[in-house]
Amino acid sequence: MCEDPGENRSLIVVVSGPGGVGKGTVVAELLRQYPSEVWLSRSWTTREQRPGEADDAYVFVSREAFEQRIQDGGFLEHAEFLDNYYGTPIPEATPGKVQILEIDVQGARQVIAQDLDCLLIFLEAPSAAEQEARLRHRGDPEHKVAQRLAKAQEEATAGVELGAHPIVNVKIEDTVKEMYQVIRSALESR
Repeated sequence: MCEDPGENRSLIVVVSGPGGVGKGTVVAELLRQYPSEVWLSRSWTTREQRPGEADDAYVFVSREAFEQRIQDGGFLEHAEFLDNYYGTPIPEATPGKVQILEIDVQGARQVIAQDLDCLLIFLEAPSAAEQEARLRHRGDPEHKVAQRLAKAQEEATAGVELGAHPIVNVKIEDTVKEMYQVIRSALESR
């Protein structure tokens, strides 16, 4: 994607979408396939780590630590969602790499409002039933599954309003390939 690291080709790619669409899985595979081209900014959260969730999925912190970081101006964006904070620290990517931000729609709005050079990709599940199955499989409590499903339509509408490039995540290999092509096209058109 960034053939010439000497050129100022920094691009922020905001990957957004409702819970259970596979954002984390898709982004992890993109990073695995293109480690010299992309860099992930790990988000902070005050929510508890899910059973089986990787230690590096987020920077898991207390509410107090998160609020202190807000006061210190250390976030590019942050939001409260389902009684927990989520936020993206100010990026410090390696020069020449595309910066990936895996964030919710509220965060995407904040990033876009800052008039940064960014591309918004909105991931969707192939169906509401599949999204629900994915939420259950990853271990979300029953009440959180219901809340996330109720919020999903609102988030999809916001993705359209923000001009996001939609990608339906049916098969991870195809989703990663399409995402890579969208990012590459955005870089070539700059």
